[in-house]
Amino acid sequence: MFGKLFKKTDYKKLLDEGAVIIDVRSQGEFKGGAVPGSENIPVGNIPGRIKQIKSLNTPVICVCASGMRSGAAKAQLAAAGIEAYNGGPWTKMLKYVD
Repeated sequence: MFGKLFKKTDYKKLLDEGAVIIDVRSQGEFKGGAVPGSENIPVGNIPGRIKQIKSLNTPVICVCASGMRSGAAKAQLAAAGIEAYNGGPWTKMLKYVD
């Protein structure tokens, strides 16, 4: 019953298969440290970039400082038909990147 609710996302596998990381923090936060290779699109800019993100045709892992903004971004992307994941804090994602 709870299997799907608590299913762990295999971020390493997603990244190995070509997923991209979008950091939805502000530009200033992003400049202070980020996952190597991630793209910075502040959460407020996501709606205007949906078409571009969709054209990547690959899963998207959203990250931020705590997981709140990345959760909101994931919901916006998923509503647009994009396979999206909430990766939570960007620092957590560092262990999955080579």
